[in-house]
Amino acid sequence: MPTALRICPLCEATCGLRLTLDGTRVTGARGDRDDVFSHGFICPKGASFGELDADPDRLRVPLVREGGTLREAGWDEAFGRIAAALPPLAARHGADAVGVVLGNPNVHTMAGALYPPLLLGALRTRSLFTASTVDQMPKHVSSGLLFGDPFAIPVPDLDRTAHLLIVGANPLDSNGSLCTAPDFPGRLRALRARGGTLTVVDPRRTRTARLADRHVAVRPGTDALLLAALVHVLYAEDLTDLGALTGQVAGVADVRDALREFTPEAVAGPCDVDAATVRALARELAAAPTAAVYGRVGGSTVAHGTVTNWLVDVLNVLTGNLDRPGGALFPLAATAPAPRPAGPGRGFALGRWTSRVSGHPETKGELPLAALAEEIDTPGEGRVRALITIAANPVLSAPDGDRLDRALGGLDLMVSVDPYLNETTRHADVVLPPPPPAQSAHFDFAFNAFAVRNQVRYTRAPVPLEPGRMDECEIHARLILAASGTPGADPSAVDDLAVRHALAKAAAQPHSPAYGQDPETYAKSLTGRDGAERRLDLMLRLGPYGLTLDRLLEHPHGIDLGPLEPRLPQVLKTPGGRIELLPGPIAGDLPRLRAALDAPAGRLLLVGRRHLRSNNSWMHNLPALRGGTNTCTLQVHPADAARLGLADGATARVAAEGGELRAPVEVTDAVREGVVSLPHGWGHDRPGTRTAVASARPGVNVNQLLDGTRLDPLSGTAVLNGFPVEVTALGPEPSA
Repeated sequence: MPTALRICPLCEATCGLRLTLDGTRVTGARGDRDDVFSHGFICPKGASFGELDADPDRLRVPLVREGGTLREAGWDEAFGRIAAALPPLAARHGADAVGVVLGNPNVHTMAGALYPPLLLGALRTRSLFTASTVDQMPKHVSSGLLFGDPFAIPVPDLDRTAHLLIVGANPLDSNGSLCTAPDFPGRLRALRARGGTLTVVDPRRTRTARLADRHVAVRPGTDALLLAALVHVLYAEDLTDLGALTGQVAGVADVRDALREFTPEAVAGPCDVDAATVRALARELAAAPTAAVYGRVGGSTVAHGTVTNWLVDVLNVLTGNLDRPGGALFPLAATAPAPRPAGPGRGFALGRWTSRVSGHPETKGELPLAALAEEIDTPGEGRVRALITIAANPVLSAPDGDRLDRALGGLDLMVSVDPYLNETTRHADVVLPPPPPAQSAHFDFAFNAFAVRNQVRYTRAPVPLEPGRMDECEIHARLILAASGTPGADPSAVDDLAVRHALAKAAAQPHSPAYGQDPETYAKSLTGRDGAERRLDLMLRLGPYGLTLDRLLEHPHGIDLGPLEPRLPQVLKTPGGRIELLPGPIAGDLPRLRAALDAPAGRLLLVGRRHLRSNNSWMHNLPALRGGTNTCTLQVHPADAARLGLADGATARVAAEGGELRAPVEVTDAVREGVVSLPHGWGHDRPGTRTAVASARPGVNVNQLLDGTRLDPLSGTAVLNGFPVEVTALGPEPSA
């Protein structure tokens, strides 16, 4: 059978796949052994590529609402509906009356990376909500404050480090996050094999924790206290050594003074980690020849998420491991702008505007996803009346999905770009379905910027578009035109405008390869089958390696661009041109962390968990990925189960300030005592959806336990982990 290459779009590992084809049907998927980055690695999600591609529940044509019911429609009718309704609504109520929600899968597609910024530019709305504020926004904020750029996120140099400290991450199940690394399990085993040390801080004994030399089962939500104590020990025992960073860091003494109270003894109680272990962690980190601290979602979706992420990089700085091989380095993607000359920048600002109802400050141009429902259902001038969702399911991913579910029903207009009729898109007036992944080209604009090795790969669509389908890039381009009131214009005009703007900017920058050149002449040299490829070609040409699309196409398994290298001076964009080790907003939030030293610990705390066979809410409709550990159970420690009268397989009631739910109990010592765990992304039990497999075993929506008021104040990120719950026994779980 013929085969074709395709980069996997189903998680952040970006593995190369070799697909087996029977005509236009994908019959199998295996790892591409010649891929320059993944070298043949594949996980269960990648192996299910064909089943995802052929999912019978995927929408094939647009849907439009008529008389309260969604019906199939042609593409012209769908875009015409949008053009007739959206611009007049914005003109009547203001640009901010149109909200946009961008979901996690946007960064997994070429179209999702290229076009939403253009849509936001056309709409001129400040009502932007994304998955970032239920995930990684604290990392963006801490990086923005430290380095002046919210996208300057250092990643652990996995293949060369001698000591890796992981906080609140489970890469053996997530395959890595904000750290693009195919075969993360193999890389961690290689670390151990070369004599390195792996330490994992996590309230659950995850697959990653089981691989570690040391597992510290910290109490949920106290990671910031633990890391602050590590910093305290570095200062107290004279273990700080900035190395090559000396002279590039401001505020070193200020951090010492600010964290003076966070002694190992002071944090031992709240963290439930003895002082001797805290000191050992700090000493091991300082003594390692090279080391990296890596934190992820468990340290972000907590009450002190931004401070936790800040402390991760403070530790990397104080041990001299930031921006050095074997430590934490800044990747340089092939489509990144050519590096700017070293020197001061404009820095990063928080709170340039606030949300209408609760006054939440803007962060990186976004408002908290937790505030979306109130921005829709609270009357008054400026409320969100129209909503565009792109690859998003906030009814499941945001706190208090029931309120948001009701609010979506009150919108004047809702448009969704999504292949499924799910818990959110069932409210849409127009649904625009992109084609299956085998019918789409793929380039990882976002994830290459977080990769543990510089490389670049591009795969064209393995099979042609089916009749009646529309390319995802064209869908986005036509949506932009419809939102602008010109649905009949040529979609290529959107890409042409983007190229003109990018070249006009590049031609005026002395460090750009296009400096001083005529933009019109330069644009004519671009190659590609369509506007998206021409834009990719332009970004490669303007990037740091001087590549072209044609050269990339000559290397179907990718081009290896080498290991990560120190480049901090090019990265820094702070006004002072140095790392701001104690930014003002962080210093202002430390009293709240000090108060946590005295907070009572009593009640059960809930944490989420990730499954290798899942990705948030969007892969529960595939039979091949259901079963095994991919189940929605409430994990409870045996001691807590005995105390509460919970039996394995019985039903428990879980309650918190946002509501309650019922879930089957799984008694296991994989969670520490005092902690229960429910996975996120479940709750596929609402009427009007078309996801037969997911609906047959819906699970429960853990975020319904929250009312949206628990937020990290600096980033607006919802507190989805480490919040108190009450658990009571109900009885045996009914058989399916």
